[in-house]
Amino acid sequence: MRSSAQFAVLFACVAYASAGILLEHAPACPEQYGVQAYAHPELCDQFFLCTNGTLTVETCENGLLFDGKGAVHNHCNYHWAVDCGTRKADLVPLSTPGCEYQFGIYPDSNECSTSYIKCAYGIPEQEPCTPGLVYDERIHGCNWPDLLQPFCNPEAVVGFKCPTKVPSGSQAAKFWPFPRFPVPGDCHRLITCVEGHPRLISCGEGQVFDDQSLTCEDPELVPHCGHA
Repeated sequence: MRSSAQFAVLFACVAYASAGILLEHAPACPEQYGVQAYAHPELCDQFFLCTNGTLTVETCENGLLFDGKGAVHNHCNYHWAVDCGTRKADLVPLSTPGCEYQFGIYPDSNECSTSYIKCAYGIPEQEPCTPGLVYDERIHGCNWPDLLQPFCNPEAVVGFKCPTKVPSGSQAAKFWPFPRFPVPGDCHRLITCVEGHPRLISCGEGQVFDDQSLTCEDPELVPHCGHA
């Protein structure tokens, strides 16, 4: 059985084809069952797809490239997340209102924002960040607001101002230099201060926040949050 690398090299002389075209007289797929994707030896926006032994040449949508790990759409990933190496990439944008590329992630404002724009097939949709986070264009995702100062004001985003001191005998002081505080009426989140700036933290799945111990616990250990 040929390795995936050997398999891909066999198609170096195959004429470039439209997305989804079936290759006739091509070598058999290395695997006869399941779905496998292989990099094109020359092009970063195309790849070979084997579906239960049937071979096709696929083209990534505009704004996407193939890296063997992408899961944005049809085995392809956002172009800024892909290292093409020596493979050539077609990065000419096909823009629509609100979307530079047909597939992409973009800021929804020139100001600090708790949401962003996600484009699929050229249609922009506003997506919210997890509460307490803001969109960071540098990573194309959401991040702590204190890491985007002075562009973002962590206190305004979280709605909390960290104290400069906490009583030495308090529960919060036990977590110094990252003191913790409860969020009134919220059984699933807490606030921790990092270098004097607030971060809104969520307890893990299946846990609730105990405002007495300032830790995340199993629900049965926190009666007033047991059914939250």
